[in-house]
Amino acid sequence: MPTFRSPDGTLLAYHESGSGAPLLCLPGGPLQDSVYLGDLGGLAAHRRLIRLDLRGTGASAAPGDPESYRCDRLVDDVEALRVHLGLDTVDILGHSAGANLAALYVTRYPERVGRLVLVTPGAAAPGLETAPEERLAAARLRTDEPWFGPAYAALEDVTAGRGTAESFGAVAPFFHGTWDEAARERHAAGERQRNGEGAGVFAGEGVFDPAATRAVFAEFARPVLVVAGEGDVNTPVPTAAAYAGLFPGATLVVLDGAGHFPWHDDAEGFVKQVGSFLNE
Repeated sequence: MPTFRSPDGTLLAYHESGSGAPLLCLPGGPLQDSVYLGDLGGLAAHRRLIRLDLRGTGASAAPGDPESYRCDRLVDDVEALRVHLGLDTVDILGHSAGANLAALYVTRYPERVGRLVLVTPGAAAPGLETAPEERLAAARLRTDEPWFGPAYAALEDVTAGRGTAESFGAVAPFFHGTWDEAARERHAAGERQRNGEGAGVFAGEGVFDPAATRAVFAEFARPVLVVAGEGDVNTPVPTAAAYAGLFPGATLVVLDGAGHFPWHDDAEGFVKQVGSFLNE
């Protein structure tokens, strides 16, 4: 698989699939192996997907300095990959926590970004907060599910600041449009694929400067698409809408019945919306 060196010498890997203009895909987690993105529900039929394994995940080496897992320092790795690929500008897709990395890249290198896709984005970089009731309202769309009662009680604890390891685990069904065996397997794999040490550093003190990021967003005239899942409790639709509103002309798409991983829950709708946006 192709590799390149980060500015601090760490050997990083990336994966390519599909054909056409490149789309640089930044995984969430934070610090989860990019394998979970797969071909993004078939998006590889429209673009050459370039999935970056962030340092310390997947096939990328762990850094000598654990502080380099900070999101603001990972921006250097993204820029190094752009240079390695020989691209003057690059289209970027960031999922979940990967959207925070995409946001910081835009903040620092706005002229290097062509089109920007933010999928169920983490909103720490621009400083957006989600009200507990917004998460609970999204969860109540699933009241007919047999697992709803215990999961909703756990979510109430989490949103009230009483979350425990057990309750955080119990809310997992709300992140998936269908809590079937495939979703359970993906959730379990995600736990194994995550770099816990890196995740603890990713959003540390001083990593984000929301005022600076919002200022760049307000002047960012390139095309932006924000994709939300109707039932996503991590990034409920009101948060996604507020995120889109930070840009001069961003488009918000809400996929019915989808959760935090919409390319699994509505692959056809996801590929149609994102593919059309990228190919405009």
